Amino acid sequence: MLKIFSTQLSGYFKRIAEQEEMNIEDGARLLAQALIGNGSIYMHGMKEMEGVVLEALYGEEPLEGTKPLFEGGELAAITSADRVLLISRFSTDTEAVELARHLQTEGHFIVGVSAIKEGMHSLEQFTDVHIDTKLIKGLIPDEDGGRFGFPSLIIALLAYYGLKFTMDEIMAEYK
Repeated sequence: MLKIFSTQLSGYFKRIAEQEEMNIEDGARLLAQALIGNGSIYMHGMKEMEGVVLEALYGEEPLEGTKPLFEGGELAAITSADRVLLISRFSTDTEAVELARHLQTEGHFIVGVSAIKEGMHSLEQFTDVHIDTKLIKGLIPDEDGGRFGFPSLIIALLAYYGLKFTMDEIMAEYK
């Protein structure tokens, strides 16, 4: 099972690296603007995607200038110099869509990360840049025709690291 899982996971990594390269670069540029302009990058992850935020804040290599979007249940005071990074499992996550819509209405720049699913309202409609994680079903087939092994956090972390590494390059060139 682990071999099937890791092979499938490797395929997703490759697809994201190849097909989302431009979106990762555009997203990194947008987020880097906050750091260049003395702003902050406000991050929020829906449900398990809060793990990406924790990695950015407390990991071995924290993302410079990052703050949680919500503190004590209250939305942070975002300025025009700031940028927002929203991460959800699926693009149709109602909470993510409503939050992005609200932030967009207030004129904030947003990078979204989620798997695009068909729906009436979708996260990519309310973001300036969207990175599609492409993960909409489990990786391992079962005997009943279903699938299991849904590594949404692992895939989202790949997108995050793509953004972080590209931002690091941009900031090195800027300095």
